[in-house]
Amino acid sequence: MATAAVIPRGFRSRLLRRALRTGLTLPPELADGLTAYYELLALWNRKINLTALDDPDQAIDRLLLEPLVASKHIADPAPAVLDIGSGGGSPALPLKLAIPGMTLTMVESKARKAAFLREAVRLLKLSDARVETARYEELLTKPELHEAADIITLRAVRTDARVLRSLEALLKPGGLFLLFRSAGGEEVPGSLPPTLAVVATLPLVEATRSRIVLIEKRRVGAS
Repeated sequence: MATAAVIPRGFRSRLLRRALRTGLTLPPELADGLTAYYELLALWNRKINLTALDDPDQAIDRLLLEPLVASKHIADPAPAVLDIGSGGGSPALPLKLAIPGMTLTMVESKARKAAFLREAVRLLKLSDARVETARYEELLTKPELHEAADIITLRAVRTDARVLRSLEALLKPGGLFLLFRSAGGEEVPGSLPPTLAVVATLPLVEATRSRIVLIEKRRVGAS
């Protein structure tokens, strides 16, 4: 089955138009990569439930453009990024396409979704990208992962203070949590530990009224 048969006609042009509405101009290679990712996502989505793709414009905005806007807030051209609950691959894969120099680890506990992520890495020819088929709690038992990530991203994961307290062991001092929030999502988890500080809450895509919350892990001795 050809992947082009499962996405709307003229998808790439629609993607470019939606990007311009969001203030983004996509280089050809980035547009090609995002289109290939979406094609694969749509194909696999017919077999396993990865994400909702009923409204193409909303899918473009949420799955592709929100991560691209978020990438503008990552100054490091080669960060180590840990994505928790990667599922259908957003925001992790669009972030990787936008920042090719990053080292990406996607964490997904469900084997079939992890298989999709590995196929996406292969199809998109992504270097320095891997998939851990595990729950995030299992990563805490691996000393080599402690304070190894510059950035931890969370989207379709229930994120409360307890989860952040656990995950901060994997984040470098001075590193950031990037919490993707929908229009109705809770802004900042309550009762953050003193080691974590909210840096900013910033808009992503106006059409979806989405936001991103940046939370920093404080360095020892920082006030």
